[in-house]
Amino acid sequence: MQQLSIIQAKLRQRIYLTFLCLVCASCVASIDTVVYDSDDAKSRVTLKKHSVLSDGHPIALWEKTHNEPKGIILFVHGRTWSALPDFDLQVDGEDLSLMDGMLEQGYGSYAVDLRGYGATPRDGSQWLSPTKAAADVINVTRWISQQHQNTPIHVFGWSNGSVISLLAAQTDSSNIASLTLFGFWLDLDHVAVKDPKDKSLERRINTAEAAASDFIVPGSISQRAIDGYVEAALEADPVRVDWRNEHEFYSIDPSRIDVPVLLMQGEFDPYAPTAFQAKLFSRLKTANKSWLVVAGGDHAAFMETPRPYFIRGFSDFIDRFNP
Repeated sequence: MQQLSIIQAKLRQRIYLTFLCLVCASCVASIDTVVYDSDDAKSRVTLKKHSVLSDGHPIALWEKTHNEPKGIILFVHGRTWSALPDFDLQVDGEDLSLMDGMLEQGYGSYAVDLRGYGATPRDGSQWLSPTKAAADVINVTRWISQQHQNTPIHVFGWSNGSVISLLAAQTDSSNIASLTLFGFWLDLDHVAVKDPKDKSLERRINTAEAAASDFIVPGSISQRAIDGYVEAALEADPVRVDWRNEHEFYSIDPSRIDVPVLLMQGEFDPYAPTAFQAKLFSRLKTANKSWLVVAGGDHAAFMETPRPYFIRGFSDFIDRFNP
């Protein structure tokens, strides 16, 4: 009986601690996971998974740690696919991970799964919106900064991640060292149309064709790498996330962005025309801004032939703004 009482006491203690973790907004569960098993030394880097509460909702956050980092990066993914396929793709014999590439440049990095993507569940509403996604980026950036002695974080947004990052920065840039925007697709002068009140959830199934669609320039990436991306993307994100209130993206006001900005554009990126980049670049408040065209690159340039140039350009810019 005494042994049973001890077991029951320990069980009550564990339940109580679990309850505290659920109700405490600052509580974070961290799980170290060795994801890769390869002869390649770079692939033996430990990938850590954190769960960060943002307004009470658990957000999955992936980390690759540098022992003596020059700075810290947060990667924000695009419209359809989550953090790991986009920023830490591992295919034998290929260098595709942007997180690994920046690790070699001396940077620790994190990549976030927004609500409904990857390892982050949808919230009770089942919908994601621009302001909700931007608020989550703000909360995650604040948490990362706190883990690194309140160091400001370099935020990198790809495609939809670029507009989410801009919206976050104009709302609260207190923990942001710089913004790097790649695949910026928004026409700032477009007249936004609001969703109908009866908009319904689609829960559309993602396809292999959609996963391969960003690889546009022939010969810029191997078929093995494309196949690896398609497999990883469909495994992480089998169902497309449902968005509403996307008209909120048109509240972006570049005149409110006062942190350093690097605008990166793939030469052959059909989603990021030069006219859209020019509108954004010319209207940014900050004087610390650069516009880099990645020759030969398309919407996925950092996984393709221009990858070394892409990484060098990104690293050279943010090197200037480390504390």
